[in-house]
Amino acid sequence: MKYSGWPNTGELVVGKIDEIEDFGVFVDLEEYQDKRGLIHISEVASGWIKNVRDHVREGQIVVCKVLDVDESHEQIDLSLKDVNDHQRSDKIQDWKNEQKADNWMELAFGEEIGDEEYISIANELLGAHGSLYDGFKQAAIHGEEALEETDLTDEERAVIVETARENVSVPYVNVTGYVDLENASPSGVDGIRKALEAAGGNGDIPEEVELDVTYVGAPEYRIKVRAPNYKTAESHLESSAERAIAAIEAEGGSGAYHRERHTDDE
Repeated sequence: MKYSGWPNTGELVVGKIDEIEDFGVFVDLEEYQDKRGLIHISEVASGWIKNVRDHVREGQIVVCKVLDVDESHEQIDLSLKDVNDHQRSDKIQDWKNEQKADNWMELAFGEEIGDEEYISIANELLGAHGSLYDGFKQAAIHGEEALEETDLTDEERAVIVETARENVSVPYVNVTGYVDLENASPSGVDGIRKALEAAGGNGDIPEEVELDVTYVGAPEYRIKVRAPNYKTAESHLESSAERAIAAIEAEGGSGAYHRERHTDDE
């Protein structure tokens, strides 16, 4: 999606070098509709420049800092030398992410989606998450919950979540804990089984979370949780252990939660 407005002074923008002159470089802005900026020769690189073409070439993708914007004269002054390697790398990655999100919008709503509808949906994602990419990323992780603060229709939310979960690669973390379950009451093994079912959530675990409970060695059971972030993972790990302990105590047994696995000599 290209913005119809103007960039702000101090903003980093992505552009493609269109024309090179002795006095500077003309750049087509990739993120803005029909916007072109000028990098004066003094802003191409630090130090004295003999030949601008020693530093840039036509068709090159560059990251520039906006020095000044004069809308009345349709002039945008840019600097190439004021952008460091870290800023350049981050900006290019953000730009590539937004291109991906633009493709996901077409996948979700079809290539024939009208500009007005596209902008309406995009603005909802931008308002809620700051960018199209982050909107899809959060939808992939948290489902329709990530879109609750938007005015999108139920159908639009469902389509975004479906598209996001089919196309967005999200980072996941894994955490592990252990619970000891003992039951000398008449319910015996059946009581242990109920406690393990409780630990597993009885089918009531969010789609973005994977929870697995396995036997280690009497009376120890391992709980593994895979989730989009540590806060979520730790929360589900502790909740799983608490459910197991509550269930085994209700059966007349006892339980204890710990993060490290017991060894034979303990």
